[in-house]
Amino acid sequence: MIAKLNLSLRGGMSEKNQPRFGFVNFAETWNGRLAMIGILIGLSTELLTGQGILGQIGLG
Repeated sequence: MIAKLNLSLRGGMSEKNQPRFGFVNFAETWNGRLAMIGILIGLSTELLTGQGILGQIGLG
């Protein structure tokens, strides 16, 4: 928090001006969230169908 304030006071990039693509915190946060949702959906369908995740997509 203090580092962000120091950057904005020194004329650096503020949080609003930071890029939203590439290896930035915003992109990594959403990547993690979507990965967790994908794993949850895969495990849920595995419990419902009795097939493994690879079997559901025809690889197992």
